[in-house]
Amino acid sequence: MEQQHTSGKDISIEINDSVYCYNDIGIGTVPVIFIHGFPFDKSSWQPQMEFLKNTLRVISYDIRGFGKSTGAMEVVSMGLFADDLIALMDKLQIVKAIVCGLSMGGYILLNAIQRYPDRFEAIVLCDTQCQADTPEGIENRNQTISKIISGSKTTWASEFIKKCFHPETLNKNRNIVERQWDIIVTTTTSSLTETLRALAKRNEACTRLQEINIPCMIINGSDDLIISSEKAEFLKDNIRLSTLQFIENAGHLSNLDQPETFNRLLLDFLNSLNVNPSVDMTNENPSTVDRK
Repeated sequence: MEQQHTSGKDISIEINDSVYCYNDIGIGTVPVIFIHGFPFDKSSWQPQMEFLKNTLRVISYDIRGFGKSTGAMEVVSMGLFADDLIALMDKLQIVKAIVCGLSMGGYILLNAIQRYPDRFEAIVLCDTQCQADTPEGIENRNQTISKIISGSKTTWASEFIKKCFHPETLNKNRNIVERQWDIIVTTTTSSLTETLRALAKRNEACTRLQEINIPCMIINGSDDLIISSEKAEFLKDNIRLSTLQFIENAGHLSNLDQPETFNRLLLDFLNSLNVNPSVDMTNENPSTVDRK
C-alpha cells in the first residue's frame, strides 16, 4: 500500500552531520523531487507542489546552506550536492524518482544522473545547461564574490533578481519578486560565496548527455537572460529521449513567471510516463513553442 504524505509542514532530517529541510506531500510510488536554483530555496517550487500534491507524491528540499538546511560549505561542489540528493533519497527509502532541477538544480541533476543513473525514472531540466563556465563567466563569479564579501549583498541581489524574472513579472507581481529577493539577502555570505566558487569550478556535462536513456523534458523561458535558447537546444539535440518546450513571456525562473503554463507542461510530461495525475487542465491554453 502506498504511504500518504499529507503534511505540508517543513520536515528536518539529519544526514552525514548535516540537517536537511524538506516538504513531502501527496501519494505515489515514484515521487517527483524538485531541486531549486541558486541562490534560492525550496519555496520557489510552491506553485508546482500545490498543483501536484493531490495526485502525486511531491518533494522539495533546501540544498545544504540554503533555506533551513545546514551543512559544511567549505568543500561544496556539484558532486557533493548530487551526493546529498542521493543520500536524501536513501534516507527516505526512495529507490527511483522523477527529478526536476532548475538552473543550478539542473547542474546538480546532470551530475547525479551521470553517477547514479539507476536512481532516476525520468528528469526535467529547466533553464539550465551542460556547459562549464567560460573564463569570462568565472571572472564574473569572482567579481560577485568580492562584491558580496565587501558588504554589497543587497545591491547584488537587486541586480541579480532583475535578470531572473520576465519584465512583466517585475512590474506586476512584486510580491513574488520581493519574496525571492528576501531569500537571497537572508542567505549567509558563506553559502553564497562558496556556492559561487563551486559553480565556477563545475565540470561540463555535455560529453555524457548521450548516456541518458530515460525520458527527459527540457523547459526554457523564451526570454531567459541567463540560459540562452541555444543551450537549451543543445540539450535537446544530445539527449536521446528528450523534448524541448519554450515558455513565452518567461525568464530564468520560468516556473514562477508562468506557473500555469509550466504546470501544464509538467503535467503533460508526467502523463506520458503513466504516473496517472488526474488534474483537469483542459481549459488552459499555455503559450509555448514545442521543439521535438
